Amino acid sequence: MDTTIVAAKSVIAVDIGSTITRSLFFDVVSGKYRFVAVGSAPTSAGAPHFDVTDGIWRSLEQLQYITGRVLLSEKDGVIIPSTPDNQGVDIMVATMSVGNPISVVTVGLLDTVSLQNARNLAHTTYTNIIDEISLNDHRTSSDRINMLTRKRPDLIIITGGTNNGASHSLLSILESIGLSSYMLNESLRPHILFTGNEQLQDEVKSGLSKISKLRIAANIQPVLGKENIQPAQKEINEIYKEVRNRQSGGLREVLSWTEGTFTSTAAAFGRVIRFLSEKYEPEKGVLGVDIGSDSTILAAAFNGEETLRVFPGLGVGSGSAGVIEKNSLDLIKRWMPIELSDQEIRDYIYNKSVYPCSLPLDVEQLEIELAVAKQAIRYAAEQTVPDLPKQLGAGGTLLPFMEPIIGSGRILTLAPKRYHPLSILLDGLQPTGVTTLALDQNGLLPGLGAVSEVNPLLTVQVIESSTFLNLGTIIAPLGVARPGTTILRVRVNREDGRSFTRDIKYGSLSILPVELGEKVSLHLRPLNRFDVGMGGPGKSGKVNAVGGVLGIVIDARGRPLQFSLDPEKNRKRNEAWRKTISKYE
Repeated sequence: MDTTIVAAKSVIAVDIGSTITRSLFFDVVSGKYRFVAVGSAPTSAGAPHFDVTDGIWRSLEQLQYITGRVLLSEKDGVIIPSTPDNQGVDIMVATMSVGNPISVVTVGLLDTVSLQNARNLAHTTYTNIIDEISLNDHRTSSDRINMLTRKRPDLIIITGGTNNGASHSLLSILESIGLSSYMLNESLRPHILFTGNEQLQDEVKSGLSKISKLRIAANIQPVLGKENIQPAQKEINEIYKEVRNRQSGGLREVLSWTEGTFTSTAAAFGRVIRFLSEKYEPEKGVLGVDIGSDSTILAAAFNGEETLRVFPGLGVGSGSAGVIEKNSLDLIKRWMPIELSDQEIRDYIYNKSVYPCSLPLDVEQLEIELAVAKQAIRYAAEQTVPDLPKQLGAGGTLLPFMEPIIGSGRILTLAPKRYHPLSILLDGLQPTGVTTLALDQNGLLPGLGAVSEVNPLLTVQVIESSTFLNLGTIIAPLGVARPGTTILRVRVNREDGRSFTRDIKYGSLSILPVELGEKVSLHLRPLNRFDVGMGGPGKSGKVNAVGGVLGIVIDARGRPLQFSLDPEKNRKRNEAWRKTISKYE
């Protein structure tokens, strides 16, 4: 626990989302940094304003009203730094996710190594890979030049070759990139990020720096089997800033207010999850999921090593149609506890993608949105898990042991019932072992990630001030058995000396009645070779837990969740699961 007393330095963190712009205000309270208030307004990046500052201004006006503190001046805009009479703010930072994905062409030597590294890098921000170039695509130099001049990507990511490795093949590809850039009008030339064989850096500079917007980062794979992605991530975030500055009206003014402390929402989200992984249990990782209107972000970190994946066009608003396109309607329907026709579901989803700020008008529409959220997170998890460390936990396609798991996004934080976000995270992520599901109820994570760059102490002290809402401790045994077989015996010991025991059957979803904030000791005894993360199959152990909003949840439904080919059976099972968790709210 940090006990540092700090001098007053007020901070505003602005997040420009695809539908909502939010301004978070942090200040010193009793010698500690604390979150004070938030103001929000519709994002104004699109019609009719085409200027992000209008949404920021309105969110700050709301913040002024809530706090009673003057933050704005008609003459100077945001008052920075604060004045002796307590007007304005000392520091301002900004994050942004609104805007079309950055179009990317990835370049590498081999599909399974270099190109995969380039894809992983591209997926750490809001991008759309429109083409790939490698030694295996068999296109001539002319074909490659024609493709690049026709598609006009915003960014070309070049990887390939370990340090001191092959160079000739990559240089021949670079010639095509240089010629295509030279043929384009200067304003249309792509950004180029070279993160390959470091021995080629001088040749890359001499060949591309004068005819393109070139950036060079350390080799993403300096030796075979070792990935070094963070230096390239920093460069791609700078490229994101430059592209958005060109595309978004008003961003130059925002950069002047923040003195350049501007980053993508995804990068800031990943940064704070990386910080949390150094704070919590070192033997487990920390997982964060942010599901927004247009995109979903998954960030996992183990001892400061971060895996960040961004899925543009996969959300619960403008990105809801993408959930159908990347999955199927049947995969969305399998999460619903009520019966609706395919046409009703499809109509609502496509209407939501056109009018992302619209709200569900009845229970049926709400259930559609909840199902879309679950499938969006499920898809993101399935795409991300293969890139996570294999030695920690379940392995294969299952989520490793994580502690805690934190959810963010308005579909979670503004849900009508507290069991809604728990259900979305539990079904979408399908955690394993023992973990805590928490909710970033004030949407602070991206802002804290951005602030950590200029004031890391603020991030530390705000996180330590009970920022997150504990939805519940989750116990998810791993193994296979016949439905109804007893697979776990749980003994709950309360602080006052009382205790009780529960036998858990395979296929069930159970809740132990532990009050919010109540501290208990759990003795877990898995049966039939099941694994609860205590050292292996059949291993018993004790764990301290704190009751969440819904107590302690034991998810013995199996991993991954299995569904029937009969939609009616799925509907009835979803209905039974819903009744289990809703009756304790």
